[in-house]
Amino acid sequence: MKDEILTHLNDPGQLEKLYRTNKASFKRVFGTLYPELKGNKLADFWNERLKYENDEINWGTRRELLFVMIASLVAGLIAKLPGILQIDEEFFYTRNIGFIIFPLLSAYFVRKNELATGKIAFIVIPTIVGLFFINFFPNVKQSDTLILSCIHIVLFLWAIVGFAFVGETKTNVEKRLGYLKYNGDLVVMTTLILIAGAIMTAITINLFELIGFKIEKFYFQSVGIFGLSAAPIVGTYLTQANPQLVGKVSPVIAKIFSPLVLVMLVIYLIAIVYSGKDPYNDRDFLLIFNALLIGVMAIIFFSVAETSKTAKSQAEIWVLFLLSAVTILVNGIALSAILFRISEWGITPNRAAVLGGNVLILINLLLVTAQLFKVFSKKSDLNGVGKVMASYLPVYVLWTILVTFIFPLLFGFK
Repeated sequence: MKDEILTHLNDPGQLEKLYRTNKASFKRVFGTLYPELKGNKLADFWNERLKYENDEINWGTRRELLFVMIASLVAGLIAKLPGILQIDEEFFYTRNIGFIIFPLLSAYFVRKNELATGKIAFIVIPTIVGLFFINFFPNVKQSDTLILSCIHIVLFLWAIVGFAFVGETKTNVEKRLGYLKYNGDLVVMTTLILIAGAIMTAITINLFELIGFKIEKFYFQSVGIFGLSAAPIVGTYLTQANPQLVGKVSPVIAKIFSPLVLVMLVIYLIAIVYSGKDPYNDRDFLLIFNALLIGVMAIIFFSVAETSKTAKSQAEIWVLFLLSAVTILVNGIALSAILFRISEWGITPNRAAVLGGNVLILINLLLVTAQLFKVFSKKSDLNGVGKVMASYLPVYVLWTILVTFIFPLLFGFK
């Protein structure tokens, strides 16, 4: 994108075409280039154009709104299937929770990006395969591979949404980082929607209770479940149509929480020493430890996705570097603990999944940390960090496919 902008700097038509092809990437790259281009009339014009922010909410076209409403309704109906078809709720939700939302998000980005038929098939076929596989999985009691498949099928569907968002299999750093940023923005927007929905629910239930009607059960079964299902879809639509809504909130959250998480993590590691707890002999502690690791990894990914958009201070880069380095230490402890448990009690599906996940995360952390070191030593820039992250995402996808579909066969569905 950088070379294309510089090449066509004096070609208004081509610049407009580049902008419409990928607005987020164009805006980010142009922002880094503009200090060198000041004085060029066309560059000055584009700077003012890109800096202009419309305070009005863009509600899109009627067709877009209709699609969002239909998708929200479909999501709610899927969530209601256990009641409609008399299906066991535990069976349905443990296996199909991801299918309530993710296929509809994929459909949204298929429509938005106007993907070709071949690419649509690349989305639809794996989704259907996943749907049949997880629902025809033998209903074995105390099956570790079933639990692993139910967890990883959600990540598998998340990866399919990512393909619909990016629109191609080849490495596209800007679009893959854009997908990570979209996930952060979606969390913020969906949380706000759910908070507003919770307030409205409380007011509605209490108003009816004042006149003698107890509608809690009816409300949650008929309205609440549709609202919960619709929230991510509506949140996606709002973030895509109005990036300015959370465009300034997400970077602030990343900037505030990165140092806070770093401090918390250091204090937590010190506290472990004095607590007498360890992940080597305490299985529940190891699970919580790995959950902590995944959470911190998500914060690093989101922070880098936000930080790589513009030039940042050395302090912010240092925080990310230290956070990555400390997380490597956490990962090392978790990895040694799972290796200890395997050597003592043998391999199981859970231990194999945790071991593989920890190894992949460790490699990714080492690559990211090495790139961050190059950034503050002036040997590279933040684009290199983003490139490492974007290039490594397919590795997680392949591992997710392995755990979801191959592990049950390897371990006999146990």
